[in-house]
Amino acid sequence: MNRAPSGRVERALTVARNLGVRHWRRALRVRAKLRWNEEFFHLLLAGAIGVLGGTVNLVFYFAIEGVKRFTLHRPGDLAEIAELLDWWQRLLIPALGGLAAGLVLHWGVQLVQAGSTNLLEVVVAGDGRLKFRPGLVRALSSLISIGTGASIGREGSVTQMIATLASKLGQWFDWQPYRLRLLVGCGAAAGMAAAYNAPIAGAVFAAQIVLGNFSMTCFAPLVVASVVATLVSRTFFGIAPWYSVPAFEFTSLGQLGWFLLFGVLCGAFGAGFLRMLAASEALFGRLRAPLYLRLALGGAIVGGIAIGYPEVWGNGYGATNKILHDPLAWEFLVGLLLAKLIATVAAMGTGTVGGVFTPTLFLGAGLGTALAMGLHSAGFATGLPTHTFALVGMGSVLAATTHSPLLAMVMLFEISLNYSMMPPLMLACALATLVARQLHPDSVYTAPLKARGLEPSADTLRIGAAHQQKIGDLMRAPVSPVRDNTPLPEIAARFLEHTFNFLPVVDARNRLLGLVALHDLKEHLGDSHALRSVIASDVMRPVPVMLTPAQSLTDALPALLASEQRNVPVVNSLDERRLVGSVLRAEALGLMAEAIAIGSTWKLK
Repeated sequence: MNRAPSGRVERALTVARNLGVRHWRRALRVRAKLRWNEEFFHLLLAGAIGVLGGTVNLVFYFAIEGVKRFTLHRPGDLAEIAELLDWWQRLLIPALGGLAAGLVLHWGVQLVQAGSTNLLEVVVAGDGRLKFRPGLVRALSSLISIGTGASIGREGSVTQMIATLASKLGQWFDWQPYRLRLLVGCGAAAGMAAAYNAPIAGAVFAAQIVLGNFSMTCFAPLVVASVVATLVSRTFFGIAPWYSVPAFEFTSLGQLGWFLLFGVLCGAFGAGFLRMLAASEALFGRLRAPLYLRLALGGAIVGGIAIGYPEVWGNGYGATNKILHDPLAWEFLVGLLLAKLIATVAAMGTGTVGGVFTPTLFLGAGLGTALAMGLHSAGFATGLPTHTFALVGMGSVLAATTHSPLLAMVMLFEISLNYSMMPPLMLACALATLVARQLHPDSVYTAPLKARGLEPSADTLRIGAAHQQKIGDLMRAPVSPVRDNTPLPEIAARFLEHTFNFLPVVDARNRLLGLVALHDLKEHLGDSHALRSVIASDVMRPVPVMLTPAQSLTDALPALLASEQRNVPVVNSLDERRLVGSVLRAEALGLMAEAIAIGSTWKLK
């Protein structure tokens, strides 16, 4: 009488066990399809940085307007304001502004902890950490300089501040260096895109100049950051192009000849401009005066030039539009070009915080217009409008100073929305870059790195200098291990909780003993005896590959290629084998492949 119920209970338990096994198998199949996608997480971060970038650009713009209202009692373009002032005001205001900006830097350096604020430096030779307080001090100094007429642009400080905030975000969460570098790149992309309403140029700038990496792993977040920052900026500033000129269709090869010669001229001019910047920094650097007096001297030089040419005030945006649309006397134009050149060189040489992107566009526009007027007066190239030379000059001089023709082409298209100029622009930018590299190997961005001990070389690879990176730079938290005495059901539950194919097995001292593979686990699920008696040490396999934090990425490459694990374990040493982290195999191999594909080179002295 008791055996029948007992048999039914046994059959019920068997059915339940079989259902449980099928449940585990079905759950494991579903789990295998789920993968944590870090790339998607980076896209979310990039979107947040884009919002931050558009907001910082807006705050910076209104802060500059506030400085202008306080010091000049009127808003608007600085060049137009300078034309309304008396000669002594044009002289005195930039000098006093330079003094105030210098005092901010002087006192700020004493109050905050020193740290690198160079984007390229923390990417190429650092760990992606930008210090917030030094960056804030430099931003405040730049606000004062820009608002009082210094011959610099705001795009440099905007980009710097956004990149600093992005890096600080990663530092708060204690993220790895590879992610901090990516955040810095996203901040640079967002800053450039928001400042110029140019999302493509922002992404290209960050990929080519800052990160030196066009792989989709890096480029996709840069694109997201640029697009979001641009749209936030457009919400307040609209979508109108910076520079608007009539289209001109190029339909024959004969029209391009003059632009080939012009590209060579722009390359020589750009190289000369870079040499003047370096010479100016060296000259003013030899002065024994404090920093605030040097900045005051730079402001006084700009003010003295503004007595005759008030257009040298500011970044040159208003003056560039004046060149593009108003007929100017050739002598005045050449004088204005030289005046702006000297004013920019003096401002940057004395240490004024700001960018030279927009002033460079002005120099290119002035050079192109002066050349076109000279050719037309001599009876040459009369069928080519003056503004075509001006726009091509803007892009070509920019390409010559950045050594990046792609960035210059994209930037000029986005700020003018004039596609008709692309044929001569592409030719001139390419030639200008080649000529400038021959005459001056360092670009406007790499020259500061060289001064700090970094220089281009043919022996090393760029980002992030993969052969210089250690496994510790890429190391993440270890895959949550199981003890060697963990029973099989608990191991199965652990696999269901995560998306790993392997679980490390450790002893009581956290020493790595082996690995449990998901594939090996499946064959035991149908065995009811195994569910009760098998433990981790019974099913684990030897560890085929172990890395250490001090191991270089290049040395670890053979082991990474040989491993079939997505997360390769990292131990403190091969002797102790204490589990301290893991490295995502695809990420490490991707970084090496991208660095090899780039071919851009850097060397630490």
